[in-house]
Amino acid sequence: MRIVVVGDVLLDTDLSGGAGRLSPDAPVPVVEVDAVRRRPGGAGLVARMIQSEGHEAVLVTVLGDDDAAGLLRAELDGIDVVAGPSGAPTPVKTRIRASGQAVVRFDEGCAPPPAPECTDGMLAALTGADAIIAADYGRGVLANAELRARLAALAGSTPVIWDPHPLGARPVPGVAAVTPNLREALRFAGVQGSGTSAAAAAAEVLLETWGSGAVIVTMGDHGALVAAPGLLPQVIPAPRVDAADPCGAGDRFAVALAVGLAEGAAVDAAARQATEAAAFFLGLGGLAALGSGQGAAPLQLPVEGLDALEVVRRTRATGGTVVATGGCFDLLHAGHARTLAAARQLGDCLIVCLNSDDSVRGLKGEHRPIIKQDDRAELLTALECVDAVLLFAESTPESVIARLQPDIWVKGGDYAAQDLPEAALMSSWGGRTVTVPYIPARSTTKLAAALARVG
Repeated sequence: MRIVVVGDVLLDTDLSGGAGRLSPDAPVPVVEVDAVRRRPGGAGLVARMIQSEGHEAVLVTVLGDDDAAGLLRAELDGIDVVAGPSGAPTPVKTRIRASGQAVVRFDEGCAPPPAPECTDGMLAALTGADAIIAADYGRGVLANAELRARLAALAGSTPVIWDPHPLGARPVPGVAAVTPNLREALRFAGVQGSGTSAAAAAAEVLLETWGSGAVIVTMGDHGALVAAPGLLPQVIPAPRVDAADPCGAGDRFAVALAVGLAEGAAVDAAARQATEAAAFFLGLGGLAALGSGQGAAPLQLPVEGLDALEVVRRTRATGGTVVATGGCFDLLHAGHARTLAAARQLGDCLIVCLNSDDSVRGLKGEHRPIIKQDDRAELLTALECVDAVLLFAESTPESVIARLQPDIWVKGGDYAAQDLPEAALMSSWGGRTVTVPYIPARSTTKLAAALARVG
């Protein structure tokens, strides 16, 4: 897939190290820098995300001729860069991180630049794209009249996603979607307030003002709100993620949205995909993971698998106890809920290992499951006591238990150790298998039979 990113670029630099003492001449921490990391910022970061997923990334921008521009070009290696002259210093944003925590940032070359020109090569590079992302960082590239006219002409045949900036240009009419964050949306629309109601009010104003196919207001851990002409706003919840640094999530959202729209997905479906992708990106460590070889979270990676393994990793990192249980959980009932709640009380997280549809059919016959695996997983993760769900295809859970290596494996009911092959597996790494009380008169089979009788 060929995705063109057009917009402003900058150089991000991280200086990181430990901070175990204060300066003798001022009450400030002394950071012993042991690592210097550079990466492209702005539209360059968006292009890098696209390239890291295996797509063809083309970056249309302007670049200076200073030393920082040389460093930025090196960080853009592997990306097809079509750049005109910027006529200004390269913006550099440097963050000082002490033990992983940002303590200060200083900016260089970030004064308003002169309006950049657009070359014929920049215009030609837009042709033949499967999708275009306009990444505006307020430095004038997307204010160029020739470039805007070309984007407006392409918007009728190519999905154009416009990521706006408070100091940037107004989106051209007809783009597939504009993706302001909540603060930006309120500012652009002149709407006061906060939360979902304010986001919906702002999106309504911006739809009319901008003339776009959709306005998608990103709201951080509250998800995204999708507004399109003639439809009620749709709120897309975000997967639960514990992220210290949200930087890059908006860019990751735009990339996933562009991929989804280029593949022919409706804007609401593409926005759901993008919301999950942004959460996965943060859950993997965000920008730190992007340069560590892990890359951004693949769009095809199941939410259940990523969430479960990440929950286990984070729980262990803080010295917590990992609890897991398993089953089909077809027709979720009160007995299941009580068993799961009891299991969660035994540790610091609860992972539910869920039999896949094929696995359930092998165990219970061709008429089961009644509820498909995606819906069963969603119902389970909606329970407050369940931290994550991990699907498995085998008839018994030994393989998935070996992947998780929980501290405690929980079964509901009365079992002897010889009845549970997973008990021996658990003991191989010092884990424990325990039971919690079985709730009588609660049975999926009985519920299924009752449903069959009432037809």
